[in-house]
Amino acid sequence: MVVEESVNMHHYNTHNHSLEMADCDTPIGRTVKSALLRAQSESRVIVGLSAAINVLSKSPEGSLFCLMAVPKDGDSATHMHEVLLEAFCYENDIYVIKVDDATKLSRILGQESIESCCLVQKTWAGDQIEEHLNKAENQLVDYCEAHWDAPQHPIVQLPAV
Repeated sequence: MVVEESVNMHHYNTHNHSLEMADCDTPIGRTVKSALLRAQSESRVIVGLSAAINVLSKSPEGSLFCLMAVPKDGDSATHMHEVLLEAFCYENDIYVIKVDDATKLSRILGQESIESCCLVQKTWAGDQIEEHLNKAENQLVDYCEAHWDAPQHPIVQLPAV
């Protein structure tokens, strides 16, 4: 199911029709929301660009996903930070998931301010030797792996909150 959805999302994105799907509730969008809410209940979410950069500069190996909202036009300083963050994540094998809207991302996370990104930290089994992934995280890893080498990554449509 994830592969079929990702193929459809890639098709829309490559033809610049991703905005047509902005209000659709997609299975991968619901999976992202589920993974975020579970990680947040386990205190594994780092919210905000500055906080994410700070955590990654100290221990990038502890992060599993970096979720980034599509940047708004005109804020070049934030855009540069986000581009550098994205490159750093790829360099450190952290899955980057681009989402359609910072407001929806912030609402899912229960934030009063609008945040453009967040990190989901790994869960470790035993003595921090082996990662432990829940069902939603496994589905997101599969989704990310399917698009790892793509020249342009699809934008996940988050459900309305």
